[in-house]
Amino acid sequence: MSPHHWHLTQDVDEFLARAGDFLRSRPALHNTPLTDIEKLRKRRAAGHDADTPVFGRLESGGEVHAVFYVTPQGRLGLTPLSAGQADALAAQLAGLGRPPANVVADHDTAGAFAGAWQRHTGAVPVPFWRTHLYRLGTLTPPQPRPEGRGRSTGERDREHVVRWCREFCVDVGEQSSIDLIDAGAWDDSRFGDRHFTFWEAPDGTPVSMAAATSVVGGMVRVDPVYTPAHLRGRGYAGAVTAETSRAALAAGARDVVLFTDPDNPTSNALYQRLGYVHIADFAGYRFSPGAPRGN
Repeated sequence: MSPHHWHLTQDVDEFLARAGDFLRSRPALHNTPLTDIEKLRKRRAAGHDADTPVFGRLESGGEVHAVFYVTPQGRLGLTPLSAGQADALAAQLAGLGRPPANVVADHDTAGAFAGAWQRHTGAVPVPFWRTHLYRLGTLTPPQPRPEGRGRSTGERDREHVVRWCREFCVDVGEQSSIDLIDAGAWDDSRFGDRHFTFWEAPDGTPVSMAAATSVVGGMVRVDPVYTPAHLRGRGYAGAVTAETSRAALAAGARDVVLFTDPDNPTSNALYQRLGYVHIADFAGYRFSPGAPRGN
């Protein structure tokens, strides 16, 4: 058998039984697969998805060395791969007739797969996302701290949370999430399973918001962090991020991570002051139809 042969399944429980330890071995780097696959597992258990995700693991000597998954929406998630492994996966997926709509992975892996997919299918990769991944070292709350306090949101805050998430998506150009929110499909959006925290002014008015995933594999991802434009520059984002990070540690997380926009020096500097350390870069590519291979 080829050393780059992928074992495929549509049974998420079977997949996690074989690949779960590998995913949990590097929870910060594997943060997106951990949360995505857990969400897919819960949705399948509840019977929500008509289309079945595809999961794959790369094994050698009885050990898992990499995994992938394709969501019902066509997003391909990958753990780090060599160029040869990415090429073998592209060839196998092309043969299945299950083309991904896009790929998201660490910078080198995403680029390697995008190039391999174009060679095998003629589809043109179009970059749409690049980001820094940060992991929390020693949490250092902001000083001075702005007036107010952090508060976990409840059902009475849902309309406010949804509105701010939509404003966040407008700011960052995340149209797919805007479409889901506008369609009333909040639970299907990437925010539907998050735990939200407000930073409130002394009079109880929310002035900033941060969200976090549940603890999965000992990891929590903080995402998103949002402050309305007219309230920025007052320290609220740092305060609510610190409060959310503290709550994640208190909930048992060993790794607390977040993604940042490389083109936003203000947010990158803020997270570093709070104790976050840059550990990797990630990228995403969409696939546009191109000339079939050989034409």
